[in-house]
Amino acid sequence: MAGTRRRGVGRSRPTLEEVAARAGVGRGTVSRVINGSPRVSDRTRTAVEQAVAELGYVPNRVARALAANRADAVALVIPEPETRLFAEPYFSDIIRGVGAELAEADLQLLLTLLRTPKERQRFAEYLSAHRVDGVLLVSVHADDPLPDLLERIEMPAVLSGRRSAHESVPYVDCDNTGGAQSAVEHLIGRGRATVATITGPLDMYVAQCRLDGYRAAIQAAGQEVDPALIVAADFTEEGGRRAMRELLERHPDLDAVFAASDVMAAGARQVLREQGLRVPDDVALVGFEDSAVARHMDPPLTSVRQTTEEMGRAMVRVLLEEIESQGERTSKRPQLVLPTELVRRGSS
Repeated sequence: MAGTRRRGVGRSRPTLEEVAARAGVGRGTVSRVINGSPRVSDRTRTAVEQAVAELGYVPNRVARALAANRADAVALVIPEPETRLFAEPYFSDIIRGVGAELAEADLQLLLTLLRTPKERQRFAEYLSAHRVDGVLLVSVHADDPLPDLLERIEMPAVLSGRRSAHESVPYVDCDNTGGAQSAVEHLIGRGRATVATITGPLDMYVAQCRLDGYRAAIQAAGQEVDPALIVAADFTEEGGRRAMRELLERHPDLDAVFAASDVMAAGARQVLREQGLRVPDDVALVGFEDSAVARHMDPPLTSVRQTTEEMGRAMVRVLLEEIESQGERTSKRPQLVLPTELVRRGSS
C-alpha cells in the first residue's frame, strides 16, 4: 500500500548526544570510548558502553564526517628531504606505526614532505582550508613555524618530539636524556676513560636532550665535560663520518663514542675501520634508536632502544583524542614520554 512505511523507516537513529545524556557524560567522552581511547576510567567506559547497547547506537563514520565537516584524513608531515626519509629507519618505523593505527580508525594518511619554503607555504594554504582533520609532525626543529601555524588555525596536531622543554603543542616523545645517560654510564662502567659523543643538530630539542644525558653521565662519574669530545652532526651517516674524523683529530686517545643515532654510529664505525681502530677493543661504540642498522652492523651495535613504531601509533591515538575533543579543550595538553632501554651488543 502506498501509505505503508517499511519497518524502521522514519525512526531516527540514536545520536552521540543521546548516548552522552544516557551515560551522564560529555559528547567527547563518548567519542573517546568509541574510538578506544585509554584515557577513560573503567566506570565511565562501562556506563557509555551500556548506553550504546540500550539505545542501539551504531557509529556512522561517513555521516559523522559530513555533519562535522570532516575530511577523514590525517597529514603526516616530515620537513626533511627524501634522502633522509629513505635512508633512516626512524622515519619508516614512524610511518609504519602511524599507518597501522590510522587504518584501524578508517582514516586516510596523507604523507607530506616539506623541503622548500615554497612547499611549506603551499601546505600552509592547504591546511588553512581544513582539508585534513589533523596533522602529525615529525622531525621538528626549534625554528619551525608550522606548529605555531597549526595552533593559530586551530588544527589538531601532535608532534613527534618537542621544540623545547616548554612545548605547547601535544607531543609524543621518548626519554632522550635518560636513554643517553644510560648509554654513557654503560661505557664508563666498562672502564672507558675518554668518552666522546656525536650529537644531532643542536637546533633540535631531541639532540639537546641526548647531549644533556651525555653530560650528566660524565659529571656523575666525577669527570669534567671536555668540549673537545663533543661534535655536532645531523643524524646522517655522512654526518657521523665527518664528526668521527674530527673527534679523532682532536682526541686520538679516545676509547669510546656515544653517537646520538644508529645511522651516525654506522658512519663513525666506517671511519674507525679506515683508521685501523677495532670496535670494541680500541674504541667502544653505542648508538641510539636500536634500529635494523644496529642489529646488522659488525659487530652488532649496542644501542638505546626507543619504540619508534609505538611512538607513531601513540601519536595517532593522541591526535584522535584532540580531534574528538576540539570543543572541550583545556589548558593541559597531552604530553606522552615513552621509556627507553639500553640493548647491549658486541660494539661495547
